[in-house]
Amino acid sequence: MKLPATFEDLIEEANNLDLYKKLILQLNKDFLLANIDLDFHEDVLPSSLKLLLHEAVYKLIQEKFTEYLNLLYIIDVPEKAVKALDGDDILKLSEDVSFLILKREWQKVWFRNKY
Repeated sequence: MKLPATFEDLIEEANNLDLYKKLILQLNKDFLLANIDLDFHEDVLPSSLKLLLHEAVYKLIQEKFTEYLNLLYIIDVPEKAVKALDGDDILKLSEDVSFLILKREWQKVWFRNKY
């Protein structure tokens, strides 16, 4: 499996394989497991998804860092990938982490569909 390099690539691949709704359901499931009150509607537009996820991650980093770390653990975002990001700009960091979250969730959905 080759992971998408951009958000747009990920959404395009999810739509092509008709797995976008499953990606949203997986996100909702893991946010619920992490005890974070964020529930995406199944028909959320990709642009809105990106914005809402970015905003949620930004707020978690700023206000609830423990919950943020718990979310990354539950979703199973690679620690190495997070540590490789530049932490100086929190806005950019939260955008990059949002994409890492989406990539990991996409892996789960893709593998479940494939096998």
